[in-house]
Amino acid sequence: MPPRFWAAFFVVLIAGCASGPPDTPYAAFRQADDLANTFLASLPGVYAKQLSGNLEMRNMTARIDLPPDWQGTTGGEPGKLLEIVVLKGDLTIGDVRLSSGGYVYVPPGSIGFNLSTANGATVMYYLDDVDPLAMIQSPIILDARLVEWQETAAPGVTVKELRNDPGNGARTWLLRVLPGASIPWQASSADREGYLVTGEHQHSECVLGEVLTWTYTPGGYFNRPANTFNGGPESIATTESIWVLRERIAGVERLAEGCQ
Repeated sequence: MPPRFWAAFFVVLIAGCASGPPDTPYAAFRQADDLANTFLASLPGVYAKQLSGNLEMRNMTARIDLPPDWQGTTGGEPGKLLEIVVLKGDLTIGDVRLSSGGYVYVPPGSIGFNLSTANGATVMYYLDDVDPLAMIQSPIILDARLVEWQETAAPGVTVKELRNDPGNGARTWLLRVLPGASIPWQASSADREGYLVTGEHQHSECVLGEVLTWTYTPGGYFNRPANTFNGGPESIATTESIWVLRERIAGVERLAEGCQ
């Protein structure tokens, strides 16, 4: 085979390999729009993008698109907790109308709430087993627009807390990263999952000492195991980025100077 042909073939091969996000041993650099639709029996007429979880065990993290004039309920799964974060559109729970950033927490044993949307909505939908150490036993319905952004140690990075259980430390919060702001190398002692609501954010994962970097766009998702380092100097928001982050138990962050 002529050398020029081999050179062209090699360039095409490299370009093909570089066309997608790097492989990781856990869910990272995943885009919701690339996933197949999943039917949810608990929400008639609704399809979801299941990002993680096990439908047979009735545990899941999913992005759900609710059509205009849809009506349903939160249900009442024994031994399960439900969290909903409104990404866009409007969602009415009971008689409270929530818009983007609205948050709902329904602990086990709570009566079901009616849900409806006039104009349609896109929401994050978390269904999990209850933790016996959890202390929040009452529903939470929160308009996140009424909560102030709080500064962090990283310049240009702020957080807005939606839930923080004093019993088991479970947290759900919003993270805002301003353009050009960087997140240092860090790891949490708890599993952490995140969904990018708006913006573009380049982020790095440290996998077996190798730095893997890719750009998240809206709909990007990760489910990172505990004690996995991520961030670093290449982790920069190219535009203002807002994430929904979640940990099921108390997590302690530790910093590092590089990928470990």
